[in-house]
Amino acid sequence: MTEAAEKKDVQKLQRVIVDALEDVKASNVAVFNTEHISSLFERVIIASGTSNRQTKALAANVRDQVRNHGFAKPRIEGEENGEWIIVDCGAAVAHIMQPNIREYYNLEEIWGEKPVRLKFGAPKPPAAEPKAVEKRAKGDKATKASAKTAKSAKAAKASASKDKAPAKKSVISESAKSKAPVKTTAAKTASTKSAKPIAAKSAPKPKAASAKAKASTAARKRSTPKA
Repeated sequence: MTEAAEKKDVQKLQRVIVDALEDVKASNVAVFNTEHISSLFERVIIASGTSNRQTKALAANVRDQVRNHGFAKPRIEGEENGEWIIVDCGAAVAHIMQPNIREYYNLEEIWGEKPVRLKFGAPKPPAAEPKAVEKRAKGDKATKASAKTAKSAKAAKASASKDKAPAKKSVISESAKSKAPVKTTAAKTASTKSAKPIAAKSAPKPKAASAKAKASTAARKRSTPKA
């Protein structure tokens, strides 16, 4: 970013803070250029609020308006007490004080070497953040809608799978039952076929030698004389 652009941003930030203070009726608003004093910030803005309630409202409005115009979120200190609230906006720091506290600490003596002339009632810079907020809101709605559709699709798939699961089981069981008798009958026929040859092979055939031996023994018995 060029030096000219940085100065424009500082001036815009300064204008946003002053307008936010004016909206909540701050009194004795003063702006000081601190570029030559500190490298941490370039503007110090001092304003007064008559009560704790008003100082807190002033700080909250400065924070909201700075964010709405596209700047970083400011840091706030001293909001609990409300007597002296510091709103750190980066390049500019706003001190919102009650009159007696402002008079006692006298910050003008520290930072007031180069006061900045203010044009009260000047046209306010256009806010850039609301458009981004709307886009973010639309994006969030779209993401939520897509998440809902994804959940509904998952639920539909889950219900469809549950409906299909029993049908698959029944088909498998019926096919298994229909195939089971065929397998058993085939096994039985195979066992009977294999058993017959084994039985035929295991049965011994009559031998010719044994028949001859029986005939010879019978002839011997006949030939031997009785006593």
